[in-house]
Amino acid sequence: MSLQSVSDGVSQSSPRSQRRVSYVARSWSLVSVLVLSACGAPTDDEANVGSVAEALNHGNGNGHGHGNGNGNGHGHGNGNGHGHGHGHGPDGEELFETAFPGTNGRSCASCHVLEEHTVLTPAHVAALEAENPLDPLFNRIDADDPDAEVLTYEHLKKGLVRVILPLPENMDLIDFDGNVVTPPDRTISVWRAVPTVENTAITAPYQYDGRKATLQEQAQGAVTAHSEGGTVSDRDLDAIAEFQEEQFTSKRAEKVAKKMAHGVPPEDIERPELKMKLTEQQERGLEVYNTACEPCHGGSTTLQVVNRTVHDLAFVELKPDGNVLFDSSVTPPVPVLKPQPDNEFLNVGFANLTYLGQIFGDLFGPRFNATVPLPQYRYRFYTDATRTEQVVDLPPVPQTVSGSPFDLRAAVDENGAPIFGPNFLPQLFSTDPGRAAITGDPADYEAFDVPPLRGIINTAPYFHDNSAETLRDAVDLYSRFILPFFAPLNLPAVLPPENGGFFLESLSPEQKDDLMAFLEVL
Repeated sequence: MSLQSVSDGVSQSSPRSQRRVSYVARSWSLVSVLVLSACGAPTDDEANVGSVAEALNHGNGNGHGHGNGNGNGHGHGNGNGHGHGHGHGPDGEELFETAFPGTNGRSCASCHVLEEHTVLTPAHVAALEAENPLDPLFNRIDADDPDAEVLTYEHLKKGLVRVILPLPENMDLIDFDGNVVTPPDRTISVWRAVPTVENTAITAPYQYDGRKATLQEQAQGAVTAHSEGGTVSDRDLDAIAEFQEEQFTSKRAEKVAKKMAHGVPPEDIERPELKMKLTEQQERGLEVYNTACEPCHGGSTTLQVVNRTVHDLAFVELKPDGNVLFDSSVTPPVPVLKPQPDNEFLNVGFANLTYLGQIFGDLFGPRFNATVPLPQYRYRFYTDATRTEQVVDLPPVPQTVSGSPFDLRAAVDENGAPIFGPNFLPQLFSTDPGRAAITGDPADYEAFDVPPLRGIINTAPYFHDNSAETLRDAVDLYSRFILPFFAPLNLPAVLPPENGGFFLESLSPEQKDDLMAFLEVL
């Protein structure tokens, strides 16, 4: 048995915990650019794209226009700009929609579709392929197999793009037997969704793994990795940033951002939704939200982990073999926690649920990405870049009741403690290392940023890899597999499963309906 071989490249950044206020204050009118969900880090390509303003304004110095580019199914494309006009360069929105010179024809808006709340929906991809299969979106770099003679785009049709990440110097890839199989370029590739750029004025750092501290860094990485271009001028990046920071899901979100820009800490800003006029059902939904969602999607930004007890449950001590360390002095044994108060990236099981979808299909509920193959990785963590002293291998080799690696019944040790890794289930491989690919820290294994929830009704599918097709699917997933495992929420899975499913639920159908009604206006 061998791991799927994939190679493909990111850079490092720090978590958001204490940075938002100062970041927004510095950057309200001028920082930040492009949040391309799948944007990878810049490579060593030093070719200078220059200013797209120069291309848009060529010939008369008055530029006000737009550019366009075309790329065929084999990944070749040309971007160009032209225009004339009003004595100044193009504004941020024009630049957002314009392919930079020397790229493959993709612009920011190729993946952050303005008509779709700046996400990439499966419906948009399908319609675009039917209308123009030679559109720059259909580039070889995001084909299912970029080396195939005939290119297919099943992952792209799920709204997923390929993200290439360099492994941290203290990590290796290993196969199922523990042999190092890291490719020579020391990169991995994962499939991720494209997040909205709406509300980015209050959501730094950027990307699901937080690898970009500013939107300018993100934009440059996107141009390099996804548009296959070179260096972009600061002027153009700042113009796009200004445009992006004006994109909000509601006046409520904009009001929060403006207060933060004036130095008000987010914890001192009242949640504007508390003053909204709601229907009776939405009021009930707000009550469910306050119990089930607010602990992690909390505060005025809807992305603060306000219940730190819940936060700490996401971090457990691991033994050298990668299995969870249990305190066996009590009966039954309990996991030993390893709190990380400054770490806002959490593993609450989303990547593990994707893994289960790859193995069992829809047995654990609908998984929108279950029909496309995802990477099969195992990771070795070392103490440092010499890669001589091992710390842990993740996921650990499954130890199950039957001996089958696909048996979800974990074996127990001599003290009665279950033997499993940080996802609390036997797991054969990982589809995405999450934040660990940025930090090299086992505590960040399959951990992702906590996303804001305002405007969530407009950004389906959901999660870092589009595993939930609809918002109701996402709510069902929480009810069955997330909420019950955080005891402080007091939402045990004791309710009958909805629609004849196998799994008990934390929320009743009525509670889920009410929550949906509130989320639709959040």
